[in-house]
Amino acid sequence: MQNAKLASYLHFHIIVFIWGFTAVLGALISIDSVPLVFFRMGLASVVIYAYIKIKKIDLSIQTKTLGGFALAGLIIALHWLTFFGAIKVANVSVTLACMSTGAFFTALLEPLFYKRKFIWYELLFGLIVVGALYVIFEVQPEYQLGIGLALTSAFLSAIFTLINGRFVHTHNPTKISFYELSIGTACIMVYLAFAKADTFFSKDFFFLSSSDWIYIIILATICTAYAFIASVKVMQYLSPYTIMLTINLEPVYGILLAFLVLGNREKMEPTFYYGAIVILLVVLANGILKNKDAFVLKKSKKIE
Repeated sequence: MQNAKLASYLHFHIIVFIWGFTAVLGALISIDSVPLVFFRMGLASVVIYAYIKIKKIDLSIQTKTLGGFALAGLIIALHWLTFFGAIKVANVSVTLACMSTGAFFTALLEPLFYKRKFIWYELLFGLIVVGALYVIFEVQPEYQLGIGLALTSAFLSAIFTLINGRFVHTHNPTKISFYELSIGTACIMVYLAFAKADTFFSKDFFFLSSSDWIYIIILATICTAYAFIASVKVMQYLSPYTIMLTINLEPVYGILLAFLVLGNREKMEPTFYYGAIVILLVVLANGILKNKDAFVLKKSKKIE
């Protein structure tokens, strides 16, 4: 059992590293964010469908549930569109630093979504994050559009997480992922068919450079389909606290990878890194306090 936990821990670090590399791939792929997300979600859906067939997972669902999956699929599509859009107009470092705010959007929305009380330190941490973002805005004014898109992406990610937080307890995670990715692909397809009809219905839409196809295939298979399925499996052996701490390394891995792969395109003013570090530390502190509260609550229940 101990060996299984250690193997799962190392495996999860690899998964988070892969997630961090997603942003770098977005910068390397030359096409715009809309076709990029279309290809990513579409190919990932095909791969996960093949996995479902191999594992013989039941895909039957109720109409009401399908409506919830459709909403989540639309939101995840918009999340990725704004995420890669931010990378295109700014860079990987700015995007990932702002994406770290997703945990705080979740903290602010969760009390409204699940009808619980606000926690004082979540509000305090939220104010600190706003201050750090203000510093980044001031230091890198040329990236304001990218920052706005990245914050929108983080907000959408929080909504998506809260919606799936209800589904995951009653439905197979692989089934959830298949429906949401497939519906998200369909939503983008409808947009392309009406708004970009001349481009979408031409053969040139699918004629990408060989390097773009290689990066997109890696993005759809390894960074999306594989990472999702593998993350679900390792979570059976790891505590929520360990998972939270490890996921917080995603922007760190991503920013380091971006600097190594993309070089000077990712070089920022020192004050930017100060602001990014403050955001990461606050996210880490929030996770530690949440884990402490959960432990105290669990212990008090045992005493009762």
